[in-house]
Amino acid sequence: MSAPRQIIMVRHGQSAANQDQTIYNRIPDYRIPLTGLGVAQAREAGEQIRRQLDGQKVSVYVSPYLRAYQTLQALELGDLVERTMEEPRLREQDWANFQNPAEIADQKELRNAYGHFFYRFREGESGSDVYDRVSSFLETLYRHWSRPEYAPNTLLVTHGLTMRLFCMRWFHWSVEYFESLNNPGNAEVRTLVAGDGRYTLDVPFEQWIQADPGTTVMDAPLRF
Repeated sequence: MSAPRQIIMVRHGQSAANQDQTIYNRIPDYRIPLTGLGVAQAREAGEQIRRQLDGQKVSVYVSPYLRAYQTLQALELGDLVERTMEEPRLREQDWANFQNPAEIADQKELRNAYGHFFYRFREGESGSDVYDRVSSFLETLYRHWSRPEYAPNTLLVTHGLTMRLFCMRWFHWSVEYFESLNNPGNAEVRTLVAGDGRYTLDVPFEQWIQADPGTTVMDAPLRF
């Protein structure tokens, strides 16, 4: 396998739903656009990514959600992009179809009590479901990287939870460690950088509670 020099991940910029969550009950999640601020955030992220690419080509995989496509457009990578592939497995966690804000708020409380990885939304997915599709996507990446003509860099334009779960799968983090991590902010960039035969994450995810990558359920306090 000819692995890329770096695997860059960027979360979409601020969306209309980040500003007003009631929008979920009248617009399908995948059609929610960026705000003006979200576009500006993505443009700033694009400046960082262009510096990282340093003139080299990149293969792009983008979530099919409108806010992800608008983020990619605002990155303004131009002819640095060798090819762009829509990748549904990089989509946001499915919560429901049209979402009732009060009902989702109740389920979020249940998720906080139960755990973000295993709690499944009534009409949607659990974190573990997203982990499974990210694992499947990785198999596709490995096949693509085996092609001799593949670009020296990979870019994923996706969502916060998906970024965390991609890293969890890549670095073999435990469930308990995943539970300690916060999402990156809108249009924040994280990069897996190759070196000495392995990849390292350039900027760690912030934690809301202390845990190590090898922490397991055996180390977690029992709560009733």
